Amino acid sequence: MRRRHGEPRTREEYARGLPDYHDPTGGFGGAAPAYSALTLRIVLASVAIVLSIGGAVLFAFTGVLWGTALLGVLAVGSAIDLAWVIHRKRRGEPG
Repeated sequence: MRRRHGEPRTREEYARGLPDYHDPTGGFGGAAPAYSALTLRIVLASVAIVLSIGGAVLFAFTGVLWGTALLGVLAVGSAIDLAWVIHRKRRGEPG
């Protein structure tokens, strides 16, 4: 059953995933609806955390404090993103 414009979405619609979510060009030119890629974001955030911490440690050993701080902030931001994406995944969103 199709939803009319303006009707609130049901919990089942959110559980299945929303087509064209955050895609302003979704469905344009016959493109298939896009779904969230949460698993890819988990992998990318994990890699960013590991590389940022490794780089921060290297900068700390060489005495480059601005590089240590910059990569430390990047690692914290990636950890926050990772926590949020895991929260969304555990909530039941597909991806």
